[in-house]
Amino acid sequence: MGVVLYHEPSLRQPVMFASWPGIGNVGVLAVDTLRQQLEAEELGQIEPWDFFYPNRVTIRGGVLDELEFPSSRFYLARLPQRDVLLFVGEEQPSDGGQGYAEGARAYRMANLVVDVARRFGCRRIYTSGAAVALTHHSLRPRVWAVASSRSLLAELKRYPGTVLMSEVEGRGNIGSITGLNGLLIGVARQHDLEGICLMGEVPDYLSRVPFPYPRAARSVVEVFAAILGISPDLSALDEMARQMETVIANVYQQFPAEVRERIDQRQQEARAGGITEEDKKWIQEHIDELFKKGEDRQ
Repeated sequence: MGVVLYHEPSLRQPVMFASWPGIGNVGVLAVDTLRQQLEAEELGQIEPWDFFYPNRVTIRGGVLDELEFPSSRFYLARLPQRDVLLFVGEEQPSDGGQGYAEGARAYRMANLVVDVARRFGCRRIYTSGAAVALTHHSLRPRVWAVASSRSLLAELKRYPGTVLMSEVEGRGNIGSITGLNGLLIGVARQHDLEGICLMGEVPDYLSRVPFPYPRAARSVVEVFAAILGISPDLSALDEMARQMETVIANVYQQFPAEVRERIDQRQQEARAGGITEEDKKWIQEHIDELFKKGEDRQ
């Protein structure tokens, strides 16, 4: 039980990009878009039996036909200057039934992914996810960056639309990353690999709504492109973002007028150079109250 590789090619200066689902599915959208753009071929998978319950049991003619589990797959793409490994997990394993990874199963999966990276000679792993931010859905999402060592910070600052998580206004030089997208870079450092997490901004008032946020994923893919020196076609993400505009508008109209007014002030505050923690607290309290009322009606 563990990793199954379909073949083991020799790679040139490989790096790995990895992600699992999270808020807005930002990380999975970003890494899977990169996979499609690079026309990566499937390289292997992590067997699901020790990590997940089946999503579905298929019965044909009264006989059990198959069990369908969340997939955890590795892919390989070859570029002129280097090779690229990609990992896309459909679900985060958890010992406690939570939406995000925790416990021994999560740590074991992170180690299996890092083992594959080391096996093929990777010296660096990138992960991706969402950054819940004091922003507005009409504003261009930035990409928050976290690295496993200080030596990488100067490089991260050169990428387009990127800000160090520790330098985001109001965070007081601290922060945390939930789930495997953060755990993986910690495990990478334990094995002397460089780790970088790139997180696209999702407005805090949309972070609890269960739909994708492709605008943030697009910002992350633009950083991926700068890292690899490629020019990907982002039209699919743009189309998805256009489709989501209607969904977001419908959700937004459900907020009380005073909440919408306070949120809209962020557009001017962002141009003026800052959004306050007081603003965050006030909006969060009212959004929490709105969601609680919705849950009580169910």
